[in-house]
Order: sequence, then C-alpha cells, then structure tokens
Amino acid sequence: MGRGSLTGALSGLAKACHPGPTVAVTALVTALAVAAGHDTAGSVLVAAAILTGQLSVGWCNDAVDAPRDTAAARAEKPIVAGQVGVKTVYVSAISAFAICVPVSFASGLLAGAVHLVAVAGAWAYNLRLKATLLSWVPYVVGFGSLPVFVATGLPGRPWPAWWAVVAAAALGLGAHLANVLPDIGQDIAVGVRGWPQRLGPSRVRALIPLPLLGASALLVFAPPGPPSAVVWGGLAAVSAFGLAGTALGGLSAKIPFAAAIACAAVDVGLLLASGIGVGV
Repeated sequence: MGRGSLTGALSGLAKACHPGPTVAVTALVTALAVAAGHDTAGSVLVAAAILTGQLSVGWCNDAVDAPRDTAAARAEKPIVAGQVGVKTVYVSAISAFAICVPVSFASGLLAGAVHLVAVAGAWAYNLRLKATLLSWVPYVVGFGSLPVFVATGLPGRPWPAWWAVVAAAALGLGAHLANVLPDIGQDIAVGVRGWPQRLGPSRVRALIPLPLLGASALLVFAPPGPPSAVVWGGLAAVSAFGLAGTALGGLSAKIPFAAAIACAAVDVGLLLASGIGVGV
C-alpha cells in the first residue's frame, strides 16, 4: 500500500469510527471520573477504556451497515466512498474491542464487567437489535452503566446514586431517538425497522424531549441540597429547547434534532454539576 493509499485508509478509519460521538462520550465519562475522585492514573484508564470501546462500536456499526449504506448510495460513508475497505474496518473494530477488555478490567473486576456489558450491548445493537423493537435497550443500558463504571472503579467500589444512573439511562434513550430521527426515511427504505422507525418521524419528534426533560428534572431535584441558580437555569434551558423542537418540528426535520442535541448538551452539563452521588 502506497503512502497516499495508507493516508486515505487512515482518514477513512477516522471517519468510520463516528468521531463526534466517540470524542464526546469519552470526554464526558473522563470528566465524570475526575469529578468522582479518580486520580490521574485512574482517569486515564477510564478514558482509555471508553475510547477503545467507542472505537470498536463505531467501526462495527459502519462495517455492519456497509451493504445498506451502499444500497442507499450514502457517499458520505467512508466505506461506500472507497476510502477504506470493509474488512479493514471489521479488523479495526475487533482489535479495538480486544484492547478494551484488559483496559476495562484495569479499573477493577466489577467496573470492567459493567463496561464490557455496555460495549457488548452496543455491538448487539449493530448486529441485530437496531432493526427490532428492542433497539432502545442498548442505549439505555449503555448510558445508564456509565456512572456505575466510574463509581465502582474507585477505591472501596462505591455505588452511584440511583438518580445518576436513571438520569444517564434517560439521556441514552433521548440520544437514541435523536440519533435515529434524521435517517428514519432511509432506514425504512433499506428494511431497518427499530423502535423509532416504527413510531414514525412525527411521534419521535414529540417523544424526544420527554426523556431529556426527565433526566434534567432528576438532576435538579434528586441530589441532596437546594438546586443552585445555574442548575435551575439548565432545567429552564432544556424545557425551552424541548418545546421549541416540538413546536417547530414541522418546518424542518433538522430542528428537533438540533434541539435534542442542545437538550442533551445541557443535561451533560447538569450531570457533571450534580456528580454521580459518591464522595470525592
């Protein structure tokens, strides 16, 4: 392989890993680890486990979806565009998962098992559950497990507060709906009929704000002590974004998606501000 071909393949791999969600989830969980009391070495191990897990999931997704993406002529996908071969993406996904296993267990046996269950669930979504009524389950389990992974990797293996787990799971449900919404038409055309696709775009648009508002409410009212002004502002912002996305959704399919991303970003900030219910 020439230098130009190698550079193109590496660029294709970078795009195929879903870099936006990969970087965002890795940064969020690393920040949670620091806030929860992990030292530098522990935070680095958390970051490495999340990064390798997310890389494996992203590459698995593009490799599995390659036939459907090709049929739908999705030229923005690196495999369809010929930047990287599907075999290379598959091998990269398996390699990243192989690295993820020992790195996850480096945070402890329980923490490692929790994280690997979440990663396995995401693989199950890619391989099968994406096109079933249970498509939401890997998102809820995966996001809900993140506070558990972070907390049980601390000395003494503490458990996170229930509200942190439920809020993270609700954020995962909202993320699933928002992630699928822009592609529902294409998904149905190629035979993918998960839970959101069966609901249809209008119902998904109306439903997206509910789990995000629920997560916000938990992060505002469930932690001990009175909510701060900043936290109240976060709840108000999520409410405004959610209502705007629902009210203006008929104008453009991009509006509710953008509103959901804004809600999720505020919820992430609230989660960081509220912590996960373990002492530092």
